Amino acid sequence: MFRNLVRKFGGDREQTRRAPSGWTEGRPLSMDAAGSAVAEDGSPRGGIPILGLLTDDELKRLNDLLPWSCFVLDAQGRTFGKSWSATKRSVPQEIPDHRIVELDRRFPLGERDVLEIGCFEGVHTVALARLARRVMAADSRVENVVKTIVRCAVLGERPLVFPWDVEHGLLPGIDVTCDVLHHVGVLYHLVDPVRHLREVLPHVRQAVMLDTHVASADTAVDSYVSGPDRFRYQRYREGGREEPFAGMADHAKWLLEADLIRVLREAGFTAVDVAERRAERNGPRVLIYAARPGV
Repeated sequence: MFRNLVRKFGGDREQTRRAPSGWTEGRPLSMDAAGSAVAEDGSPRGGIPILGLLTDDELKRLNDLLPWSCFVLDAQGRTFGKSWSATKRSVPQEIPDHRIVELDRRFPLGERDVLEIGCFEGVHTVALARLARRVMAADSRVENVVKTIVRCAVLGERPLVFPWDVEHGLLPGIDVTCDVLHHVGVLYHLVDPVRHLREVLPHVRQAVMLDTHVASADTAVDSYVSGPDRFRYQRYREGGREEPFAGMADHAKWLLEADLIRVLREAGFTAVDVAERRAERNGPRVLIYAARPGV
């Protein structure tokens, strides 16, 4: 079923001959393949939002078609998607999220290309696609890739969405160069978060929004070596591939806030602002906006 949906909404990657406006298996993916939010004359150039055209029965069929774990409301107050449980993702998700509103205020996205790592089910992706020039979005789980493609298509947006398990490094044939990196809810699921940041940050031209759990001085009782450096961390047990809100491995490493800032600055993002420090159920969490000089 997922394969058929990918073919319907994202293109059949097994097909080698495509229309001149499409891309083939042999053509590298990059921002150039993402749909621009505006036409050359400056007018909006999104797809056709079809959610409002669906009857209640058709919307129910859509909601039952995929294993949704969060939902939004349409203009009529109808649910698109499903909650995960009575207590988790049990309220409608906002489009746009307040963090994206602030990201756009700090670094106006209309003339910028955005890479979203960890698109989940496309809620943030839709918001980014409505604000940014172009959007590429990735997730390690193919079902999330499909759900993001479907949610964006139903809401009239057309980012380039692709599967990418960042634990395994950069993908050959995919250029992730961007102006702005949107990185929310992913870093604290990784086994080697430092290596990941050091791999992706050189491809970000201007700014980063990073939202992640961090370790405290009391909980960072272990250490590991990434590249030439040793980092303290808190070991956090993960549920693995089958848990939609977990990392892909059996554990993750939560870094100290100071080390996150250090890695960002070493990568050239010298203007670092910790905009939020939140005490959440699983542990402390931070929201960081960082930029290169002059941005």
